[in-house]
Amino acid sequence: MSSDKLAAPAVGRAAAILDCLARAGSPQSLADLTRALQLPKSSIHGLCATLEHLNLLTRLESGQMTLGPHVVMWANAFLARINITQEFFASWDEMRVLPEETITLSVRDGREVVYIACRNGTRPLGFTFKTGMRIPAVYTATGLAMLSTLPDQSVSKLLMGQGDPWPAPLTMKGLRDVDELVAELHEVRRRGYSIDRESVREGMYCFGAPVFDSYNPEAVAGVAVSILANEVDPELERRAGLAMRKLADRLSERLGGLATSREAWHRKSVLD
Repeated sequence: MSSDKLAAPAVGRAAAILDCLARAGSPQSLADLTRALQLPKSSIHGLCATLEHLNLLTRLESGQMTLGPHVVMWANAFLARINITQEFFASWDEMRVLPEETITLSVRDGREVVYIACRNGTRPLGFTFKTGMRIPAVYTATGLAMLSTLPDQSVSKLLMGQGDPWPAPLTMKGLRDVDELVAELHEVRRRGYSIDRESVREGMYCFGAPVFDSYNPEAVAGVAVSILANEVDPELERRAGLAMRKLADRLSERLGGLATSREAWHRKSVLD
């Protein structure tokens, strides 16, 4: 699609410049970009100056340009997400925990979780987890698990620091405010796993645990299992919670997760 047909044509032209530099495989001059993209030289000059300021483009002493370091950060983040997904399935294949149930993997994006993988079980849930689906973190087991690795002050700032309204509830059983959330996160740390008690869908419980990598002291992902509410009793709850912790620990190990991060979170738990 032509960048002129986009809602923000300048963004499309900036992306075209980065694409051109990526395809070229060698530094390009302003004249090279002008010829390749057939755009006004003044327009490309202004866009390149902005991209350089954002570290998306690097200008060499010769005046030629290459992709900047910020692009590498984006690429690493994308590859890391793919890696987490692959390692999630590999970890489950090794352990085969709760094979009849649906198990999901998600990452946190601000106040929301984004589902990036799902291993469907044989039991029908009446609910489908789709890759890319976003749900407020405060209502999900994976979201609560990840938030439990943040300090309480950081959680409060994340949820209400900008004067944002509390996330719209999905059912009548979700947490209602920051105080309830902080109290629930204390329970998550104490028991060692999180519980979504029909907050995402009535009739469905989810049990989750946080995943750590080798770079971050806080969780980078969360795993959870979903079970029909009428099947949940104290024994199944504990078994599901422990299973998710074991799966999360195995996935963390495969990602090179910092032992200090996992141990610090585990020390807050009273599980065996």
